[in-house]
Amino acid sequence: MSQPALLHDLLDATAGESPDRPAVTRLDVTVTYGELRRASLNLAAWLRSRGVARGHRIVISLPSGPLTPALVYAASRIGALYTVLHEQVVGTPLEHVLDDCEPALVVGADAAVLDIARGRSITAVSAADATTVAFGGDEVFEVPENEAPENKAGAPLAVDPVSLIYTSGTTSMPKAVVSTHQQVLFAAQAIQQVLEYRPDDVVYCPLPLSFDYGLYQLFLGALSGAHVVLGGAAEAGPALLRNLLDSGATVLPAVPSVAESLAWLVKRASRRPALRLITNTGAALSTETLNALRTAIPGLRGQVMFGLTECKRATIMPPDGDLDRPGSCGLPLPGTEVVVVDDAGDPLPCGEIGEITVRGPHVMSGYWRRPELNAERFPRRDGLFPELRTGDYGWLDDEGYLYFSGRRDDLYKERGFRVSATEVEAAAHRIPEVVSAAVLPPREKKPALLAVVTDLASDEVLGRMRDELEEFKIPRRCVVLEVLPLSRNGKVDRKELARLVEDRTARTEPVGSGES
Repeated sequence: MSQPALLHDLLDATAGESPDRPAVTRLDVTVTYGELRRASLNLAAWLRSRGVARGHRIVISLPSGPLTPALVYAASRIGALYTVLHEQVVGTPLEHVLDDCEPALVVGADAAVLDIARGRSITAVSAADATTVAFGGDEVFEVPENEAPENKAGAPLAVDPVSLIYTSGTTSMPKAVVSTHQQVLFAAQAIQQVLEYRPDDVVYCPLPLSFDYGLYQLFLGALSGAHVVLGGAAEAGPALLRNLLDSGATVLPAVPSVAESLAWLVKRASRRPALRLITNTGAALSTETLNALRTAIPGLRGQVMFGLTECKRATIMPPDGDLDRPGSCGLPLPGTEVVVVDDAGDPLPCGEIGEITVRGPHVMSGYWRRPELNAERFPRRDGLFPELRTGDYGWLDDEGYLYFSGRRDDLYKERGFRVSATEVEAAAHRIPEVVSAAVLPPREKKPALLAVVTDLASDEVLGRMRDELEEFKIPRRCVVLEVLPLSRNGKVDRKELARLVEDRTARTEPVGSGES
């Protein structure tokens, strides 16, 4: 079989070998790989009929379901760039995306999304109409060979961009990461080489497809022939265990909030899911949570990872590697390089903390229309691949395993010492009664604050922290909450957490040591 050159080649290869194998399920709707390929071909013909061509942008604003991958692969076929947005992105953030990427077409399920697009003279199509085009008939569009040879002007090339993924910054509007076909393919293939999804796997994905971690489950599924079952945000809570059982899931891509929820659920359940593998990225997952899951689910193995939208993944641990190297997030992907550098960009010796840099074919082409940010992230362009300055900090051991210390915004100084919010959160998670934890760094002359979900009183949490961490690193303030606010991607929403703490402070006594 020839190597895939374009993103949709992944789908075509699996559809050609196993057309009747289930590809994607959402609720009671399942499409096979053959049906998904046919849908993407129908949509590609439809997009061309509407004047969408190579280099044009398509914005997809839909709940998780088979229509999203069908549109993604259709965009790949005609050389367009896809942007998948969370269905709840409306108002100013949506207006920013539309003004920034200037799409030729928007497909949306929400009338408000369609109205905003049409108000900007952008062609907007409802999810219902796009679904009819994709799955409503038996007609299949095929490109005649004499009309679209590989070298024909206008046909997509491997070096052409295929995706714009918008990622939020802490102080500005979202920016778009540009990736080419070959960058997406390399990332997906390298990740699959390490994770080794199987043809008989059922991958339960509770993550939104607007989150590249969620979207890449579709590509890993196509590479392996696995069946991807799409969940929803509401199903990542109490319904999570039931959905894992009902789907027969064997693989769970998780973020810490999902893993912590599952660990809590399985402790109290009589039935255990058939999971063989859980992966994690997005934020640090404690070994304690993984150990609780391994104890409750016989045969389960865990692989923690480190990555960012700009390169998808940087490192992945071997299965259960966290048991031998607690705190590590693994080795670089095959064919890539991770180096820790000082402020001048020079490599640091093993064990010294510095900024994490990544080189390899998976590194993004750059940010869409943001030359100033490109210059910041790529200060050096030595060699074949540019060196991506991640803005994250960590250190390497003498065998090349990466240890994540914190993001630029996670590192702070208090009482004259440099402290990592990630390290403090990991220490809190080592207290068995703590379900989840997050740190708000110092700001506006207020010291750092530890927020926890636990049945313990805040004084007791701070007291128990002394067994896990140096005294100077323990926040002076602690607040106990019923739940930590999460973003659409399942990560802790620190802006919302800060607002909740401020509101609580306004209603009650100031939050401090000993407050619950």
